[in-house]
Amino acid sequence: MVMGEASAYAPGDLIAYEIPLRWGNESATAQDITALLRTLVTETGIYSSDRISQVMGMLLVRVDPTALEETASTMDDRALGILRCFAQPYTDENPRPLLRGFCFLDEDRLRLYLTTAEAPGAIAVDVRPANATTALLASLPSLLDEEQYWTDDDSDPHCTHVVNLTDW
Repeated sequence: MVMGEASAYAPGDLIAYEIPLRWGNESATAQDITALLRTLVTETGIYSSDRISQVMGMLLVRVDPTALEETASTMDDRALGILRCFAQPYTDENPRPLLRGFCFLDEDRLRLYLTTAEAPGAIAVDVRPANATTALLASLPSLLDEEQYWTDDDSDPHCTHVVNLTDW
């Protein structure tokens, strides 16, 4: 992973991080890498000189994940985890329901726009990333048809109805 300021193009302005994809007996997840990168860019002086060298004109840091303190996940991390479940599900089949889009309605309210073969148009689903979402995401396909969770949002022209699962 190579990182630097958005305007950086010269190798001397970039830092390359060599991150192992397995930590002990476990494979690193996308959430693990995100948390690790957050730690790397926010803390200074966390590596001794024997883990730092040069490659292609860039500073190279060989990362030892076991030597870093784990950082707490942010609301954006949790929202990204929800989105990843729909955009890149761990299945060979096409995802059901299909994610068409999303937007944040506030810091802890994420609106997902989903489509299913059974419903015309997009269905908006409001969830709270701060809540435990594993069971919710697993149950979501069947909850889309539960009219008790349906609400109207005339201000949103992108959906046929809203399924409010913020307190589910």
